[in-house]
Amino acid sequence: MELSCKSEYALLALLELAACHSKGEPLQIREIAARQNIPDRYLEQLLANLRRYGLVRSQRGAKGGYLLAREPWKISLSEIFDCIEGPNPPVAETGCTTETVEKATILEAWQEAQQAAKSVLQNYTLQNLCERRDAKQQLDIMYYI
Repeated sequence: MELSCKSEYALLALLELAACHSKGEPLQIREIAARQNIPDRYLEQLLANLRRYGLVRSQRGAKGGYLLAREPWKISLSEIFDCIEGPNPPVAETGCTTETVEKATILEAWQEAQQAAKSVLQNYTLQNLCERRDAKQQLDIMYYI
């Protein structure tokens, strides 16, 4: 599995929304884009896709923007990747037309690895990512006297 730029941008945007979730205040596209250095137009398309899948919701008006549709601990990374990349990742294939026992064995191992990755992603939520980010930020803080 590979983390595409598209998925990375979606996760960054969702992390921003998760950080503001407890306040209940929407974030505008330009705010998210500026904080995470994501092109506005691209982010607009990603958020529209996330909205269609029910992961975010939009709020109109002068104070409008985007909010998470559910609590961050109820949104799994697997669900996010399914939304962005599609529910069925491409199955590894060999370029050859003849199937050998060795090739079949390799493909089985690859499919098992993909299933294991899917399982890990199902167990991680946006809340887990927020907690990890906060812990890393605490380690980066230095106090000067």
